[in-house]
Amino acid sequence: MSLKLDSVSTLLNEPDAAPVHSVTLFVALVSACIVIGHLLQKTRWMNQSVTALAFGLCTATVIILTTNGKISDILLFDEDLFFICLLPPIIFNAGFQVKKKQFFQNFIIINLFGVVGTLISFGIISIGISQSQGLLCYFLFGNKILIIIFMCWWSCPGFACYLARSLGAILSATDTVCTLQVLNQEDTPLLYSLVFGEGVVNDATSIVLFNAIQKFSVHVTPDTVMQFTGSFLYLFSLSTLLGIAVGLMSAYIIRKLYFGRHSTDREVALMILMAYLSYVMADLFQLSGILTVFFCGIVMSHYTWHNITESSRVTTKHTFATLSFISETFIFLYVGMDALDMEKWKIVKGSPGTSVAVSSTLLGLVLVGRAASVFSVSFLSNLANDSPIDKIGFKQQVTIWWAGLMRGAVSVALAYNKFTSSGHTQRPKNAIMITSTITIVLFSNVVFGLLTKPLVRLMLQPREESSEISSPKSSSALLPLLANGQDLASELDSVGGGISIRRPSSLTMLITKPTSTVHYYWRKFDNAVMRPIFGGGGEESPPNDILH
Repeated sequence: MSLKLDSVSTLLNEPDAAPVHSVTLFVALVSACIVIGHLLQKTRWMNQSVTALAFGLCTATVIILTTNGKISDILLFDEDLFFICLLPPIIFNAGFQVKKKQFFQNFIIINLFGVVGTLISFGIISIGISQSQGLLCYFLFGNKILIIIFMCWWSCPGFACYLARSLGAILSATDTVCTLQVLNQEDTPLLYSLVFGEGVVNDATSIVLFNAIQKFSVHVTPDTVMQFTGSFLYLFSLSTLLGIAVGLMSAYIIRKLYFGRHSTDREVALMILMAYLSYVMADLFQLSGILTVFFCGIVMSHYTWHNITESSRVTTKHTFATLSFISETFIFLYVGMDALDMEKWKIVKGSPGTSVAVSSTLLGLVLVGRAASVFSVSFLSNLANDSPIDKIGFKQQVTIWWAGLMRGAVSVALAYNKFTSSGHTQRPKNAIMITSTITIVLFSNVVFGLLTKPLVRLMLQPREESSEISSPKSSSALLPLLANGQDLASELDSVGGGISIRRPSSLTMLITKPTSTVHYYWRKFDNAVMRPIFGGGGEESPPNDILH
């Protein structure tokens, strides 16, 4: 049974039925994306995110043609829906499913890429935008509206720098979903850990950076820089602590009350609600919800998950993964449909050269900024590591660079937050910034996303995959500090082949292997103090009666 095109147009034009039809349309499209994505999984080029984007674009085209461009609300990107409903499951599942040993072994490098790398990219994009305004004015000669806008920017450097910084933060938010769908966590543990960890920290850094910029005046002074730095560190630290606190609270409650004795539904429901509570509390206190819910997920997987029944463990693991997968597919579908929202394009349709010029300039700055951040951070990391196996190879650097070229819904949401009011704008300058951001998101995901599979296969040969640095096997062979099953408190440690070496002092270990040393002493503290209170796997197990 099928609907005629005029019937579709009539249904969509009924205001009371629009919400129902929007939900029905999106649910049907997400289902279709999952089916088609599964069928295309083995192809050389396609992946789930590109499939969802293509579906969104095709659906938007059909709606526009059948309604003569009159229906726009169904295509409109809602930043509240994105930040409140779609983003939390993705970030929480990222923390919940992460391999903590790999993540924290490479924690310093991940933060170098996620924080320092993002700041480098932000700086290059912001400086590039402010310095290229004169060139854009020259290119846009003849377009009076844009000439006036850009000349106002040029004559008011404080305001120009303010907008440049905002755009820099918006375009610094990467989307590594395409690359993560191709990388194998078992075959390339280090690379997957770096790309995955950097993606989460990068999104959090970009949003914190964007929010911090909005709080300060357009004129930069030494006091402003100090205030900005303090605000940035404040948001980062308190957001992390809040996530840890909520995660520990959930572990303590479930461990003490033993919900599993009577109902597994209650403990599953409590885990889901406590996870979401961490996100909304961060929003309530104007902190970073991404960082909060991410670290809440890590803490819950380390403590809370071990305090629930076996059936609840299976349920929660698959529930969080499923919600994350549906949200990711929905977001790419949503962005694809919003790309053809006619309201914005009608405003800029009289100046196609303007959109092309701005989009091309911004895309070039994204490429340069990403390259500068990845290769400079990799150089510093390799400089600090003496062992060849601890260095990030050139092909791995190229893969990390490529993984961060895609821009996603975070950039679109921040652009809407900055340049629209309730999703609408009538100002040509704002419309151009929105359409340029959408153009970059579409181009990077479609073009770069289609090339991701062949590029990763070209860069990562099987022989190189097996020589991943910081892998558990190589670490246990080379670092007596992290050797499995060895008595680290003894004076002598056996390292392969019966050869014994004297254990170095704590200070020496801290200087030579800071991450490994912190990990070792954290494990001692965790087993002695944290697990008896909050539960968890390992040496201190949850009570046996929980499982009955």
